[in-house]
Amino acid sequence: MSEHFGTLSDGTEVHRWTLERAGVRVRVLSYGGIVQSLQVPDRDGHPADVVLGFASLEDYVSHPGPYLGALIGRYANRIAGGRFPLDDLTYALEPNTPPNSLHGGERGFDKRVWDVTPVEHGLRLERVSPYGEEGFPGRLEVSVTYTLDAGGALRIAYEAVTDAPTVVNLTNHSYFNLAGAGSGSAGGHELRLAASRFTPVDADLIPTGALDDVTDTRFDFRQARKVGAGYDHNFVLDKGVTASAQKVAELYEPASGRVLTVATTEPGLQLYTGDHLPEPFAAGDGIALETQHFPDSPNRPEFPSTVLRPGEVFRSETVYGFSAR
Repeated sequence: MSEHFGTLSDGTEVHRWTLERAGVRVRVLSYGGIVQSLQVPDRDGHPADVVLGFASLEDYVSHPGPYLGALIGRYANRIAGGRFPLDDLTYALEPNTPPNSLHGGERGFDKRVWDVTPVEHGLRLERVSPYGEEGFPGRLEVSVTYTLDAGGALRIAYEAVTDAPTVVNLTNHSYFNLAGAGSGSAGGHELRLAASRFTPVDADLIPTGALDDVTDTRFDFRQARKVGAGYDHNFVLDKGVTASAQKVAELYEPASGRVLTVATTEPGLQLYTGDHLPEPFAAGDGIALETQHFPDSPNRPEFPSTVLRPGEVFRSETVYGFSAR
């Protein structure tokens, strides 16, 4: 089911689609592929919206920085210096967080209108990113499929092909508050994360290249504990890159009893505690768990590769499961 959600300044119409299954309701916008809302029940069966979102298209356009619920590409996270080498050439990107590129540049996938087609229990979003968009090489054809499975889990499947060598790193940037959006800080949520290492960063949040052990540090979430604040870091998932989505994280909110599980094919997960959210939100109101390849991988040959070549198919899948206890 779809409805008109607004019109951009260039006259492009934006629609909102609603999916419902197994007590879960998700609303997705054609603008940015944004997950605007995601309602799930608590331990008493009472539903609440557990992702942060804006009420109007105008709010999304005027507050792009937090990337609320959006699809992120061509490259999720940061690329140092806004440039990278590939096959003896160096490509210059849009340095939208000077001197670095963040989340695909000034007009990344989060600010594009996608073509949306209903599929069984879901939606397929598609767009073509032309050669040179935000400085990236290759014409990239992208599809992202949102589906609700029989248990109410939200499954996000990504695919992409290119006509020239390029780099690709896609994710979804939803902020979760399992007590319900607008309920205050999510810092009291308890997180368990199957990651024995993380990528330390410099002052500009660019990885140093090290893979540090989490033991005896504030980055050790191998046993569930409160999240707190002050995180914008990539965790190195113990499982590495996998062909099928494997469970890597569990987030629990004690008051409501809601539990979020995260399964993915990706080798990394960016934990961001929303310390710089704009009004009407406050710092820490939501927690982002961005499944991804590592930041700045195009400049770090020792990291898992993000290179996509003609004839190959980029595939990635992340599943957000919901329950209560």
